[in-house]
Amino acid sequence: MRGWRVGKIEVLKPVLVTGASGRLATFVAEAFADRRVVALSRPALDIFDAAAVRRTVAEVAPAVVINCAAYNDVEGAEDHASAALAVNAFGVRNLARAAAATGARLVHYSTDFVFDGEADRPYTETDATRPQSIYAASKWLGERFALQAPGALVLRVESLFGCSPDWAGPRGSLDAMVERMRIGQDVKAFTDRVVTPSYMEDVARATRALVDAGAESGIYHVVNSGLATWDRVAAEAAHVLGTESRILPITLSEVRMRAPRPRYCALSNAKLTAAGFPMPEWQDAIQRWLGPRALAGHPGEART
Repeated sequence: MRGWRVGKIEVLKPVLVTGASGRLATFVAEAFADRRVVALSRPALDIFDAAAVRRTVAEVAPAVVINCAAYNDVEGAEDHASAALAVNAFGVRNLARAAAATGARLVHYSTDFVFDGEADRPYTETDATRPQSIYAASKWLGERFALQAPGALVLRVESLFGCSPDWAGPRGSLDAMVERMRIGQDVKAFTDRVVTPSYMEDVARATRALVDAGAESGIYHVVNSGLATWDRVAAEAAHVLGTESRILPITLSEVRMRAPRPRYCALSNAKLTAAGFPMPEWQDAIQRWLGPRALAGHPGEART
C-alpha cells in the first residue's frame, strides 16, 4: 500500500483506544478530544480474546484503532513469555484482523528494543532488527502482525516520560527518577546507555498529526529529537527542577538484569520530520513537562 487517506465521512466515526488505563493512552485520548473517543482498559477489552476484539471493533465501528495495550515488564517476560506474547504479539494480530475486517486504520506502538543496541548512530526505520530478549521478540512479532492490516502505522517509541505526580500506575525510568528527585533523593543513571527520550504528550500529538494527514502506512520512529546518555537526561531534569539531588553514575555491567537491554537505543526521527511532523528536542520536552512545577514551587500542582 503506497498511502492512506482518511475520507471526510470517517472523521465522524469514533477513535477506539485500547489499553486505556496506561500512561500513553491518557495522552492519546486527550490528543483526540475533539473526536468521539472510546477508550477501553483491559477489564473492558482483553485484546488476546479474539472473539471479544472482533465483536467490540464491529460494534464501535471506529475510523481508527489505536493500540496502547502492552506487556511492558521486561524482566518478567523472561519467566512469563506466554503473557508477553499474548498482549504484545497475538493481541495485536487480533486487532489487525478486526481493523482490516471493518476498514479501520490500526495504529500500534512498538519499541527501540527490537534493535540489538550495537549501533553507533541513531537507528532508522530501515535498519535490521535483532531483538535480544523475550520482551523484545514479542514486540517485534507484534510489529509484523500490525503491518498486516491495510494502512497500519507502527510507531516506535522509547524511554517514555510525562507522568503527573499523582499517577498511581507503573512509571518509566525518567518518571521514577523525577519522583525521587522531588523528595530530595539521589538517583542512579546509566552513563553507557544512549537514548532518545519520548515525551508522551509529543508522541500523542504526532500520532494525531499522522492520522489526520493520512500518512503513508509503515513504521515511524516517534521520539523527541536529539540523544543523550541516561545520566545527562537525569541531570537535565534535575536542573529544571532545581533539586539538590545527586546523579550517581552507573554502568550496565554494574546492574544485574536477566533481560538484555540495548546499550545504544537512540532512534532517528528523520522519516517523521520528512513526513511533515518535526519533533521538539528532548530538552525542550523536559522543560515543558517540569518547568511549571519548578516555577510554582509546588510540584504536585502543575498539570503534565
